[in-house]
Amino acid sequence: MHIRQFEFNQVSENTYLIYDEKNEAAVIDCGVYFPEEKMQLVRFIEENHLVLVRLLNTHLHMDHVFGNRFIYETYDLLPEYHRMEESMPSQKDQARNFGILVDEPDLQAVNYIEDGDVISVGTIRLKALLVPGHSPGSLCFYSEKDRCVFSGDVLFQGSIGRSDLWGGDHGQLIFGIKEKLLTLPDDTVVYPGHGPSTTIGREKKYNPYLK
Repeated sequence: MHIRQFEFNQVSENTYLIYDEKNEAAVIDCGVYFPEEKMQLVRFIEENHLVLVRLLNTHLHMDHVFGNRFIYETYDLLPEYHRMEESMPSQKDQARNFGILVDEPDLQAVNYIEDGDVISVGTIRLKALLVPGHSPGSLCFYSEKDRCVFSGDVLFQGSIGRSDLWGGDHGQLIFGIKEKLLTLPDDTVVYPGHGPSTTIGREKKYNPYLK
């Protein structure tokens, strides 16, 4: 699996583009907001001759879905996420609380992802891990073969997702991290929704929220 990380929008969200040796690709958490960010993403896809086949969301907080409509309008792909995410306020209402303008209505999922589902992107296989607490239906996407997990806003380097937003639950989040993520191999690379990558081993040893 090839991984290209981008940092987009007002809150420095990590958008990931993953693709296999045959150039089948998926976007995880498309956070493009500004025109130049949209062009940067398109340019990389075109220059590498990628065929975008899936749009995956770890959760539906606004900064992770700003680009969903752009992907739909450009590549005719609808998002995939856990159904519990639809219990949260719309992207437009979330953005209004932070003084950010969003005009477009949310896109309905083409497919709901359930805990334990295996997501195929060409030869890539990702297992969906449901870890609520940051949001009602937060998902992490784990590749056993490539020893990595895309953690969204569940787990960061030295920190965890905040639980004071819509549908958050601190105890549930800690429990889920320990049950679903810290049980992965220590050398598993964690690609979070914000900030630098880390490893499961590092977080088990140093993350102050997981002691």
